[in-house]
This record gives sequence, C-alpha cells and structure tokens, in this order.
Amino acid sequence: MRNKSLMDRVRLLGRSAIDIVAVLGRSGLFLVHALLGRGGAGSSFQLLVKQLYSVGVMSLVIIVVSGMFIGMVLALQGFSILAKYGSEQAVGQMVALTLLRELGPVVTALLFAGRAGSALTAEIGNMKSTEQLSSLEMIGVDPLKYIVAPRLWAGFISLPILAMIFSVVGIWGASWVAIDWLGVYDGSFWSNMQNSVSFTNDVLNGVIKSVVFAFVVTWIAVFQGYDCDPTSEGISRATTKTVVYASLVVLGLDFILTALMFGDF
Repeated sequence: MRNKSLMDRVRLLGRSAIDIVAVLGRSGLFLVHALLGRGGAGSSFQLLVKQLYSVGVMSLVIIVVSGMFIGMVLALQGFSILAKYGSEQAVGQMVALTLLRELGPVVTALLFAGRAGSALTAEIGNMKSTEQLSSLEMIGVDPLKYIVAPRLWAGFISLPILAMIFSVVGIWGASWVAIDWLGVYDGSFWSNMQNSVSFTNDVLNGVIKSVVFAFVVTWIAVFQGYDCDPTSEGISRATTKTVVYASLVVLGLDFILTALMFGDF
C-alpha cells in the first residue's frame, strides 16, 4: 500500500509537470501567433486606440489615487524614522528612490493585473463562450490578430506609462505631506532628491521593470481568457488565475530584476 501510494504521488507529480510544460508551450505559440501573424494595419490601429483607452485611460483613477496615498504614507513613515537620526531633510530622496526603483513598477503592475488584467480575461472568455471567436474564424478573420493582438499591445504600452504616472503622483503627494504638513524645507526636499536620483540607475531601471511586468501581465491575462473553458464557471476560474498568477510572477520577477540591477553582481 505504501509503495502504491508513493507511485501515485510520483505519477501525479509527473502529470502536473507535463501539464505545466503543455500550458507553457501553448501560451508561447499563442503569443508568437498573436504578435507576428498578419492582419490589416488600419483596422488594427483603430482597435489598438480603443484598447488603449479601455486598458490604460480607464485605469488612471486607481493608479493616481493609489500613487498619491502611497507617496503620502511613505513621507510620513520616512520622516518619523529619519527624524530619529536627524536626517529628516532626506525624506525626498528616500521617497523618490523607493517609488522609482520599486513601488512604482510593482504596485502599478499589481493594480493593473487586478483591474485591467481581469477585465481582459473576462472579456475574451465571454467572447469565447458566446462563440464570437468561432464566428470570426468562420468569416476568415483571425481572432488572435483582431481580438488578442490589440489588447496585448495596449497592455504593453499602457503599463509603463501608468507606472511613471504612479511615481510622479506619489512624489507629489509625498512633497505635500513633507513640506506643507511636516515642515521639511522645500529646497532640501527637492535638492536631495535631484542629487540622489540617477536617470540610468533609477528612472531607466524602473521603466525596464515596468516594461517586463507589462509584457508578462498582459500575456497571462489574454491567454487565460483565450484558453479558458467556455462556461461562466470557467471564465470565473480564469479571471482568478489571471490575478493570482500575474501577481506571483510580478513579485518573483521583481526580485530577479532587482538583484540584477542593484545587486552589484
């Protein structure tokens, strides 16, 4: 009985590994076909603009509000800690580096996965369940180019821009709290920030992070919608998977990218 139980576990582990490899293979072919397949340039551009509004502009509110409050909290927490060492004038430096290097790209990606990623999965999954994708294929239209590709490119473009907006709004919120509320000298706040922030090491690396996160989050979202079971329960599971998988991948990639960029290896 013990040997049989052990063999069942090994068999289950092997089956899980095969399923993971199969999903990765399908998702890779899906991505290549969606990005490199041929389609009409004019119609694709119009669809891209529409998706940029749906994915990017409609996410602005949660990005701006979250960025402002996170920046304000960082200023409060940073001031209370730095004041113990007489370095409260460095709060601007701390906030800027934290937002540009870390919180801007990561929090934006997590919010994007929860708001836009889940919406993309549900939208494509609903199209699949109502046989809209099959109808496009019947009239000779590639659904990957017409439905998936504009959403992929919209996500790739939107998330890095939203991450920069998040960081800028966060810095503004922190300056309001630090200067107008806590009494930090505005010259010290901005000069310390300017002297410590490097475009190459801080701003550019943050943009690179957000581009990588945009690629992964959008890929997961559209693939989960396209690959889901065409039922209401299947769409619900796919939407949950999008948020969970995208969040875990973003956090894992953040550690890897941070180690490569700032680990001094």
